Parts: sequence; C-alpha cells; structure tokens
Amino acid sequence: MTPEGGPRWRRVFEGFLETVVLSLMGSLVLIVLLGVSFRKAGAALVWYDEVAGILLAWLTFYGASLGALKRAHIGFPQIVASLSRPVRRAVILLGEFVVIAFFALTAWAGVRVIVVLGGDTLTSLPWMPLRVTQSVIPIGAVLYIVAQLLTLPERWKGAS
Repeated sequence: MTPEGGPRWRRVFEGFLETVVLSLMGSLVLIVLLGVSFRKAGAALVWYDEVAGILLAWLTFYGASLGALKRAHIGFPQIVASLSRPVRRAVILLGEFVVIAFFALTAWAGVRVIVVLGGDTLTSLPWMPLRVTQSVIPIGAVLYIVAQLLTLPERWKGAS
C-alpha cells in the first residue's frame, strides 16, 4: 500500500460514516417530529417509537465508529505520553488489542443474535425482519474495528 493509500481510504471511510450518521440523524429527527405531530393531532402513529429506537441504535453504532476514526473517544493521552517509549508502545498495542478483541466479540455475538431472531419481525411493522434492524450490531462492530485499524499506523507513529 502506498503512503497515500492509507489516508485516501481513511478519507473515503470517514466520508461514508459521516454521510450515514447525518442521514440517520436527519431521519431520526423527521420521524420523531412526524410522530409528535401526529400524536398532537390525535392520530398517533403506532410504529414511530419502535423505528425511532432502532434509528437511535444505528446512530449510536455508526457514530461510535466515526468517533473511533477521529480518535474522539475518552482516553488518557497525557498519561500514555508520559511513559517511556517502549512502555508507551506496549500500552498502545495492548489498548488496541483490547478494543479490537472486544468489538470482534461484539460482532460474533451480533451474528448469534441475528441467528436466534430467525423470522421474527418488528411488532409495529410486521413486514420488517428483526434480522435487518439488529444487523447493526455486527456491522457496527466491524466498522469500529476498521476505524481502529485505519488509525493504528498514525497512533503507532505518534508513540515514537
């Protein structure tokens, strides 16, 4: 991979995640406003609560992946930076390994959830399979792992 390849793929991935996150946020706002408006008019929509909850879960997973790509999650950079170079590198590798292992386990568990759900559907929208709505678990976990791996070289270089 060329030196330009990493940043280019990162920009493409970041653009994808930003588009998805903004689309999910916009959809969530529209559905909640629609639900509130219909409820205020005395004709409540039976499906909007369930769909809004699903959109919020999707927004959480995709947003977390975007946060990982931007290295915007809570960390202890000053503590890590104060360590000697060999210890700092070991701590960074350990941290990356733990995060990636956690999300690999989450992806595996998400696939298991999808298998268990079988042919179940949403309560308020019986034409929508739960497998589709819950697919965000393994997809979001894999996206988080990709974000970690895309930023690892930059993190490693900063550990020097």
